[in-house]
Amino acid sequence: MKGFNNFKRISLLVVAIALIGISVGRAGTGFDYRFKVHNTTKFKITKIMVSENGKKYSLFDIGDGIAAGATEELIWDKSTDNGGCEWYFKATFSDKSESEAAKFDFCEKNLVLEF
Repeated sequence: MKGFNNFKRISLLVVAIALIGISVGRAGTGFDYRFKVHNTTKFKITKIMVSENGKKYSLFDIGDGIAAGATEELIWDKSTDNGGCEWYFKATFSDKSESEAAKFDFCEKNLVLEF
């Protein structure tokens, strides 16, 4: 009987560890990298371009744009989850001007990009 109780305890411990592992795995996949963009100019931001290396840029989806003076929260695409923390950003405005590239650290909490 004593051997059965030990087996039962070990089985429960194994099941508990497995359940903890499953919940930690699911929690890791549900995380969204969020950041804010604050438009400090008098022109609407119409495009944001991003690059990990500062050479090849891709468009970041910002919907209809970010109005002058507005702050919008954006969610980083999951396809970049294996990328580094530092990325270059450029903004294009409604007057067709473009900002200089700026490097931001996405591992920073409460990140707000200002253009």
